[in-house]
This record gives sequence, C-alpha cells and structure tokens, in this order.
Amino acid sequence: MRFGKKGKLSPHYVGSYKILRQIGTVVYELELPNELPLVHPVFHVSLFKKCVGDLTSIVPKEVLGVKENIDYEEVPVEILERKVKKLRNKEVSSVKVLWRN
Repeated sequence: MRFGKKGKLSPHYVGSYKILRQIGTVVYELELPNELPLVHPVFHVSLFKKCVGDLTSIVPKEVLGVKENIDYEEVPVEILERKVKKLRNKEVSSVKVLWRN
C-alpha cells in the first residue's frame, strides 16, 4: 500500500518535504505531515525527485493564458489508402488519411 491508496493508480511521488537531517551518506529523514502517520520518515536518495526551490520561477497557468479545455477538431482532407486485412474469423479494415488541423 502506497500513501494510503492501493493499486497501480496510487501516486508514486507525494509533495515536497523539508529534510530534517542526514542519517547516512545516502539516507535522509524528512519532515512528513500528520496525514501520513504510517509512512516511515527515512528515505534513500534514489527515491527523491528534484524540486524547484525558487517559488518565483514557477509561473501560474493563468498568466500564460492556458485554457482548461484545449480541444481542437481534426478534419480529414484526403483518403490516401484503404486496406482490408483478413484474419481467421473476421476482416479488419484500415484507412490511411491525410489530416488537416
């Protein structure tokens, strides 16, 4: 069980936490929140991911003008090739299309 969730959709990395002390050459103790009481606070360096330390370098997406719904419709322009592949019990048709964004 990983961070309170079971299964392959459980998060592999959770948050950024303060390092309390270095225990060995490659082992560190972290300051974990109270929501993770069953997680041992000592971790190997290989489990860490690099975190951006300077908060001013993080740009919010509202400033960039990124919209939540970034959908666009692709319109086929021309059918280039048609194939029908015969398998044992069924036929599978495939079409190669030239797309335009």
